[in-house]
Amino acid sequence: MPGEFTVYGVFVPTLLALMTLAYLLKGGVRFVLQRLGAYHHIWHPSLFNFALFLILLDGLYRLLHWISP
Repeated sequence: MPGEFTVYGVFVPTLLALMTLAYLLKGGVRFVLQRLGAYHHIWHPSLFNFALFLILLDGLYRLLHWISP
């Protein structure tokens, strides 16, 4: 897995890109869960959102590690 990559000449750490992507994915998952009414059954929505972010970040990291040699 590369440590960083360039975007228009600016070095961007891979973890920052993964965190941004995980944040955007969390927003999509959160929107779907809100539409389904799942947040009425969640005890602490902020903790749930944070855990969801970490799970998505870990999944993206493992996926990138699995794809790149």
